[in-house]
Amino acid sequence: MCGIVGAIAQRPVSAILLEGLRRLEYRGYDSAGIAILDPAGALNRARTLGKVARLAEAVAETPMAGTLGIAHTRWATHGEPAARNAHPHVCRDRCLVVHNGIIENHEVLRRDQLAAGHRFTSETDTEVIVHAIYDELAAGGDLIDAVRRATATLRGAYALGVIDAKDPDHLVAARQGSPLVIGVGFGEHFIASDVFALLPVTHRFIFLEEGDLAELTRDEVRIWDRDGQRVTRPVTTSTISIDAAERGDYRHFMLKEIFEQPRAVADTLEGRIAGAHVVPESFGYGAPEVFQRARSVVLVACGTSYHAALVARYWIESIAGLPCTVEVASEYRYRKHVVPTDALFVTLSQSGETADTLAALRLAKESGFAATLAICNVPESSLVRESDLVLLTHAGPEIGVASTKAFTTQLVALLLLTLALGRAQSLDEATEAAMVTILRTLPTKIEAVLELDARIAALAETFVDKQHTLFLGRGEQYPIAMEGALKLKEISYIHAEAYPAGELKHGPLALIDDQMPVVAVAPNNSLLEKLKSNLEEVRARGGQLYVFADRDVPMSEEDGVTVIRLPETDDLLDPIIFTIPMQLLAYHVAVLKGTDVDQPRNLAKSVTVE
Repeated sequence: MCGIVGAIAQRPVSAILLEGLRRLEYRGYDSAGIAILDPAGALNRARTLGKVARLAEAVAETPMAGTLGIAHTRWATHGEPAARNAHPHVCRDRCLVVHNGIIENHEVLRRDQLAAGHRFTSETDTEVIVHAIYDELAAGGDLIDAVRRATATLRGAYALGVIDAKDPDHLVAARQGSPLVIGVGFGEHFIASDVFALLPVTHRFIFLEEGDLAELTRDEVRIWDRDGQRVTRPVTTSTISIDAAERGDYRHFMLKEIFEQPRAVADTLEGRIAGAHVVPESFGYGAPEVFQRARSVVLVACGTSYHAALVARYWIESIAGLPCTVEVASEYRYRKHVVPTDALFVTLSQSGETADTLAALRLAKESGFAATLAICNVPESSLVRESDLVLLTHAGPEIGVASTKAFTTQLVALLLLTLALGRAQSLDEATEAAMVTILRTLPTKIEAVLELDARIAALAETFVDKQHTLFLGRGEQYPIAMEGALKLKEISYIHAEAYPAGELKHGPLALIDDQMPVVAVAPNNSLLEKLKSNLEEVRARGGQLYVFADRDVPMSEEDGVTVIRLPETDDLLDPIIFTIPMQLLAYHVAVLKGTDVDQPRNLAKSVTVE
């Protein structure tokens, strides 16, 4: 969500901070701000509503010179989107703070601080932090001690960057519940909420652990853990290239990432299958024993990842023969639940920092699950570090807020998990070999589906003036219909819902008219005839049908029925293959409507708060 960048260097840092903010724009935000401590010891601050480009214009009008600074992009939680609520927040021209997360006890702290004579200039929860740190500085001690004492009064989640106008040689960072990374340079150090922000200046990073407090100078980084003990965290060299976060020749990141899916899927498969079987050790040390012991699986995720988990439930129960439940992380963490004996707890998250999913994982580790497994795209993330087993999706950086290649690679990872579980349970070797052979064809099949791009772009014109769309699917295609509806509503702002096609007569048919497009996912499987009967119910009521169907599905176009033929595929791969046209449809509708495709309104890429 919000983005943090900070720097302490021997060179001017304003350009570094602004470029860092630009590279964090994909996370979603409504305002931006920057503060620099100039050589004379004065704090210069600029805050603007809207895009980072507006902040850059403001800085250009009043240049900021200095070698110590912090910057931020804000996604509104407490207080409306407004320049007065943008970060950094300052107290009495001395202490400055940028913050990601939510302070749950901010109302109590604000009341006490008001009584003590503090004046507030924003409606944010963040402002209580800067007042608390100022009070500790005024009481005596250095900045690191002030931040340590102030954060002890906070309840909730935070990643902090803090500077003191009277201390030009230190930048302090703290992490509790929100991600924060330190960039390691030569004679300079940086902080950021994401490595992408710092790739132009370093590829060496320290990933702070939960509860860490760090003090940065130009030549040194010192870190203390949650218990106040001095610790050393490893320095990791990132292999992500600067160009990985660039659009190249594509109009939008989303389109680029849609077309990157053949490569991303191939990367997910690489090293995970050997000959005709899945390598269970690719999930981590001890995975074969965990899979043999498992008697059930619990999948927990949010948003698009939740849809991937819903698909996997069909696979795990039909192929691996294990009972499988799927939970929305934000609900799971707040209800009483029974832990099945020898149950494998699986979390899915593109970023690995999704607050609700992380909280569910921590709850599961306390509840007695046999083992925890994370499926994630970010190797340095909290979810990965805190799980027993891990399968990285290797999707590469995904900048567009609407997930595309992260979703399909999650599906591939879940299919690999299903086959590994199946072989550890009762799946015979010949059946696994046949499925692996089919799985190897997936990148090529996705390339064939992407050739429908122009056809789907033309089809999108019929959706531009519509206010609502209904998506239908059966079996494992129902979650794909859900994902199609989510993509359309996310980036085109058209209200869209998904239903199991068999549920039409239980209510949704009341919505059908000639202004309600109905999109159906129709693979050539055992549920096809049932689906066709459901679609007849739509046609009988004047609905406009748009059917994505296998090449061999016996269905012809007629007035009110448009059929888009997909290349020949296989039942095993259908959920992944039919996802691609859903993504393309949403993309082209959004382009025609002129929305901000990569950064849709009100949304964030990485949801690091509840």
